[in-house]
Amino acid sequence: MSAAADADYLRIRYPALLLVTVMLSTITVSLDATVANVVLPNVQGSLAATQDQIAWVLTSYIVATAIFIPPTGFLAARFGRQRMLGGCICGFLVASMLCGMATSLAEMVAFRFLQGAFGAGIGPLGQALVMDHYPQAKRGQAVALVGMGASFGPVLGPTLGGYLTEAMNWRWVFFVNVPVCLLALLGVWKCVPRGSIRRDASFDTFGFALLSLAIGSCQLMLDRGHSLNWFASLEIVVEATVAALCFYLFLVHMFTARAPFLEPRLFRDRNLVVGLLIIGLGTMSQMAQLALLPAYLQHLMHIPVDTVGMLMMPRGVAAMAGMLLASRLVGRVDERAMMVTGLAIFALSMYETSTINLYVDTATIVRIGLAQGLGSALLMAPLTTIALSTLAPRLRTEGAAMFSLLRNIGGSVGISVLFTRVAEMTQSMHAALGEKITPFSDPASLPAAWSWGTTAGAMTLDAELTRQAASVAYLNGYLAMAWLTAITIPLCFLFRRPAVQGGR
Repeated sequence: MSAAADADYLRIRYPALLLVTVMLSTITVSLDATVANVVLPNVQGSLAATQDQIAWVLTSYIVATAIFIPPTGFLAARFGRQRMLGGCICGFLVASMLCGMATSLAEMVAFRFLQGAFGAGIGPLGQALVMDHYPQAKRGQAVALVGMGASFGPVLGPTLGGYLTEAMNWRWVFFVNVPVCLLALLGVWKCVPRGSIRRDASFDTFGFALLSLAIGSCQLMLDRGHSLNWFASLEIVVEATVAALCFYLFLVHMFTARAPFLEPRLFRDRNLVVGLLIIGLGTMSQMAQLALLPAYLQHLMHIPVDTVGMLMMPRGVAAMAGMLLASRLVGRVDERAMMVTGLAIFALSMYETSTINLYVDTATIVRIGLAQGLGSALLMAPLTTIALSTLAPRLRTEGAAMFSLLRNIGGSVGISVLFTRVAEMTQSMHAALGEKITPFSDPASLPAAWSWGTTAGAMTLDAELTRQAASVAYLNGYLAMAWLTAITIPLCFLFRRPAVQGGR
């Protein structure tokens, strides 16, 4: 290895243990972003929430993560990486226990927000630690393995959530975090270097407040817009205005302040900027699909929760295999070709999902899951590596934080928009289908159970119309995500491949 390459990283005693610790903590945080997906109907009934309100259980976690990712660089410099990472894991552990003990929707949303806030810094810190403590020749494989944890968590979440809910109850999907967090804390104490502490590090409170208000207002607008008839509501108008104004002021402040909240030099790196665009658009599709498919299988096809979890498992297996493959290919194969392949596979699998119906066989669901897991893996591993590869070492923590920020914002927006769109289209399709069936329709064309002559028959008919209308709405949502993924592919060719290092 050349002297330049050797100077590009800091040697530590247990690099393999560091990698395991980072993967363990990353899996735990990313798993909780989706572990509630498959148990949402159970949580909804237990906490007496509506379908629109229960989406807050997902989005509150993602929004909190998005808000508290940017301060990661400052907090790591101020308190040291070891203390910062340990503190995040401790807070995440306590918040997980509180989520498991929640007795109302307000409590659950608040505790999920805390979960996301404490888990926000774990991913960026883990990526920065691996980039700093692995040589260039091994860095691609190490980052790919960390990415495997980040990708495997959301896929494992529905499977684990379904099993725990069926075997015990939904509260155990949060209690299960306790032993994993304790193991991660032990690893942090043993192998994570304390790092330097800058007690003079300054924090741009004004910039942080502006960005937080922009993200929070935008998410509230997306979550509540459907129920309040969008811009016919004064609340939605106010939230949209606050979001736009705060984001504009944040950009002006970032480029004019002496010590801004985010370093403007980050956005001079072309690879990082392109990576942020791709991760934002990519996670809009991936996270929304992970939230929609369990609901489709449970609500419309009436598949038991534990079976839904098992049907989601092949995607996790494919993601693991894909990440292992990607970890071997990164540095040997053009990362751009890997990303194009991954996006194309995911887009085609989403298109196939848009063609299924309420009587689809499980083999088709499994095959689609395998394709989506492989596609996600082939995208995430090279994307993480190439997006951060051209940044200066001192900017990597902030760069990793921005990367995680866009991933969470993309997922949050995707979930909110798709849930809202499905609800709106279900209503319109119900009305369109209902026009075809009236009391004057041919009675012989309807099953006996749907007879207009009885209240029970009319209610059964209405329930089936709603089910069919929702199916059309879901499938249109899948088609939109397929197109969104497809239009992301050309962005991959904007990357500048990093210079070849020794060992590549």
